[in-house]
Amino acid sequence: MTDTTVTPTRELARNYYTGTASAEELERWSAIAQAAADELAVDALERDRANVDPRRELARLKELGLVNLLHPAEFGGGGAHWETAFKVVRILSRVDSSVAQVLAYHYINSSNIGFQAPASVQADWFRRTVEGDWVWGDSVNPVDPDVALVREGDHYVLRGFKRFSTGSTAGEVLLVSAVIEGGELDGDAVLLVLESGREGIEYAGDWDFLGQRLSASGSVRFNDVRVDDGDLLAVQTLEPFANLITPGIQLFFGNIYLGLAEGALARGRELTLARRNSWFLSQAETYARDPFVQRLYGEFDSQAAAVEALADRVGRQFDEVVGLGTAAQPKHRGAIEIAVARLKVVSSELGTDLTNRIFEATGSSSAKSSIGFDLYWRNIRTHSLHDPVDYKKLEVGAHYLLGELQPISLYT
Repeated sequence: MTDTTVTPTRELARNYYTGTASAEELERWSAIAQAAADELAVDALERDRANVDPRRELARLKELGLVNLLHPAEFGGGGAHWETAFKVVRILSRVDSSVAQVLAYHYINSSNIGFQAPASVQADWFRRTVEGDWVWGDSVNPVDPDVALVREGDHYVLRGFKRFSTGSTAGEVLLVSAVIEGGELDGDAVLLVLESGREGIEYAGDWDFLGQRLSASGSVRFNDVRVDDGDLLAVQTLEPFANLITPGIQLFFGNIYLGLAEGALARGRELTLARRNSWFLSQAETYARDPFVQRLYGEFDSQAAAVEALADRVGRQFDEVVGLGTAAQPKHRGAIEIAVARLKVVSSELGTDLTNRIFEATGSSSAKSSIGFDLYWRNIRTHSLHDPVDYKKLEVGAHYLLGELQPISLYT
């Protein structure tokens, strides 16, 4: 798969992520994302019910430049900033949070080149990713025991099983976490990258969930998959810059939840304005003029605006911390970790509450299957269970009261 054979070491990464997004950058890519969202909205419900991997949708995102958005311009990428990527995912989530999730995971998975890969191999990985228009799926679920990467002569053999491997059957390559057994890296946790059709990779096709149906998040089994030294991307460490990955993915989650809330709110408005007359006990002429309906929309619109302001602020803060590169200290990572956790709390609670209660304003007719208004609730209810929001509240509370931070992990 690789053009060079380089065994990753604990050599530090070069930081390719610097500066913050200009207003022009945000405006340009937001417009592109909105154009993509408009296309996705046309048949979002039908595609959700078909439950087919979103290869066609991802091909369109490639055409629009959104897949290579974050990759450095010197290698042919979009050269955009993280704040812009968070905004793009939020916009797409308003109409299709499944496709938005695959794109968000791709951004995070491929960014391991920038955060964790040794400087000596980063350029090669970036170049091939952009030239190949790769979408990076993953198989790194930390809840499952790590798969074993066993040294056998001049190569490795990968064995094991991972659930919840987002984008695994929709992308060109698969990011895998494993623990090495044997050789000079014995006992090290590493990241490796395999093309999706590598012999021995078995996709279970068992993603059959309430929501996020097009996220291609089924299980993967590795049956004696041959892995060469050049397939290894990085040795994982506790270095703060390398571990900005987790706040990054959690920040994407917050934007997905916000996007779902915004999408449901906008669709609810359309349905409410289309309702004739009003409840027989109401003195209003239409449902849109009913004070109870107006109160509900006033509550949700205000809450969404507040969460949006927080998401925008934290998105910019993330770029500022990333810009420190390997000079980032634990205190910098801790600060952005807590900021992101706050967003996770309020965005998930807004999304689950809004997508449920909005039916109070749209009425019984909006529960018809042909309308598919349940899509927003099903999607956020499914993905918000990724990791318990109660533990995010504890994370924020422990820091507020005692200045404590949780141990670095793929959840904190």
